[in-house]
Amino acid sequence: MSNPSTRVRGAGTPARRTLAAAARAAAKRTERTEGGERTGGAERTGGTERTGRTAVPTRRPERTEPARRTGTDGDGSPADGPPADPLSGRTVVIEPPDGWDDPPEPSPAPDEDEPRAEDPAEPAGSPARRPGQGVRPRRGLYAALLALLLVAGLVAVAVLGLHYRDARRTEAARDEALAAAREAAPVVLSYDHRHLDRDFSRALAQLTGDFREEYRRTTKTVVAPTAAKYRGTVKATVVAPPGGAPAASVVSAAPDRVVVLLFVNQVTESTQVTGPRLDLNRVRMTLSRTSQGWKVSAVDAL
Repeated sequence: MSNPSTRVRGAGTPARRTLAAAARAAAKRTERTEGGERTGGAERTGGTERTGRTAVPTRRPERTEPARRTGTDGDGSPADGPPADPLSGRTVVIEPPDGWDDPPEPSPAPDEDEPRAEDPAEPAGSPARRPGQGVRPRRGLYAALLALLLVAGLVAVAVLGLHYRDARRTEAARDEALAAAREAAPVVLSYDHRHLDRDFSRALAQLTGDFREEYRRTTKTVVAPTAAKYRGTVKATVVAPPGGAPAASVVSAAPDRVVVLLFVNQVTESTQVTGPRLDLNRVRMTLSRTSQGWKVSAVDAL
């Protein structure tokens, strides 16, 4: 009768015994870890652990599988070992950190075949636009506007130049005509019965136009006979204050025509009056530019 085989723990080689002991220790640590996770409140469902909003798969700590004894114990029976525990994965949910924002979803790429809103499709059958089309008409319009502005500028410059020239000529005419009026008034408005022809000739030299002919006719038919009959004498002077200029001023002026107002004293002597008679007169004298200078073209007593 054969003896039953008994398991001797110390049988086997030292390396095999060490490997078996390490496997048992790893199995016990794994069991303790799983027990702690259950009591900690973690919820496992089908190998998934939920700790936050995001599920992250994780793996259990690998359990060291003890090496199977291929030999026999001292009595020839196969060595016993812990059964192999298949690895099972698990999922751990991790909370995102504070301030974390999910990245925006990428917008779909536009379809190249679709027409853009700012580029409306041209109607069918319309002629294709050639490069540079429409540029020449614009250039022509710009050139026309530029030419118009240039012409307007030249006209404005010409008008301003004419006004400036007329202003300069008018200013010169004022001074020249005023001096001529102060000189002509005593000659035209004076005469002496003793030398009428000489006085009338001097006066005619200061006159021009129709007024010259009218003066010639009046002096010949009226003034000369009366002065000779009554021995009349008239002496005219432009009023001037002591140490001042003669009382004469320009009423209106143009480059070729100036009107002057003068204050004239006339002293008249004749057989018809007793002693000299003084007349204070205001005379408006018009002077015109001629080839011989400024000449009197009209005289009006005011």
